[in-house]
Amino acid sequence: MSTAHDFELPPHAGAPAEAVDAAADGQVVYLTRNGEAIAAIVPTDVATAGAGALEALEDADDIRAARAALADPEPSIPMAEVWAEYADDLAAYPDTDER
Repeated sequence: MSTAHDFELPPHAGAPAEAVDAAADGQVVYLTRNGEAIAAIVPTDVATAGAGALEALEDADDIRAARAALADPEPSIPMAEVWAEYADDLAAYPDTDER
């Protein structure tokens, strides 16, 4: 990937066309206002990779939380108690009678 570029944005302005073109050419473009980065325009493959990485991190957090819950020696709540506690809330759903 090539170097990043900065484009200074005036107040209430959108991204300049050359910033979009630079991102389309594979560059990361930082949009700045008053010299401070406020956003970035990235190539689609970078955005896709970043979204995939975030999803993987979230999945890893979920796995860690599930493992911790399974390892917890405290007794679990029987499902019958959960159904009883939320019976009024669940009554609004038509398929709850089947349970």
